Amino acid sequence: MQFISTKIKGLFEIHPDIRKDSRGDFFKTFHLDTFESNGMPTQWAEEYVSHSSKNVLRGMHFQVPPMHHHKIVTCLSGAVLDVVVDLRKESATYQQVYATELNDENKSGLFIPKGCAHGFLSLQDESLMFYKVSTVYSPEHDKGILWNSIHFDWPVSNPLLSERDKKHPGLQTFISPFL
Repeated sequence: MQFISTKIKGLFEIHPDIRKDSRGDFFKTFHLDTFESNGMPTQWAEEYVSHSSKNVLRGMHFQVPPMHHHKIVTCLSGAVLDVVVDLRKESATYQQVYATELNDENKSGLFIPKGCAHGFLSLQDESLMFYKVSTVYSPEHDKGILWNSIHFDWPVSNPLLSERDKKHPGLQTFISPFL
């Protein structure tokens, strides 16, 4: 398992060691010793799975303090364009975006630090995402910003969105609680 730094401080691509044979493949999404030796958090409170059709866009989501959390995401099947925006006001990459494709071929994941919004666009009809988060879901702390207000050129103009995701504030009007 390798952690690859990105332009956003604390955001890492996770490249697993994939074992393949005639039966299929096998890979780890988390390993305590590897995470600890890289200075990464190892306490996880909840896990989720989402299933999305092509052109479904989920995001841009986060939880605000004191329930903000680290997150690990991995695409188990299909493919997604995974997008993160830095909402930490004092960060050198404040409001900057990082995007990468996660899919069932590369089996890569992302470690997303507290203070970043996360979302993804499903690129295939059957995309299955696995998430680990460091705090439990808290409806009153669950927030988002409007997907098309971030500084990113999405490859779709009319994605399938939840009613909730259509109503998030834009990035320019969002007052970040993340220092």
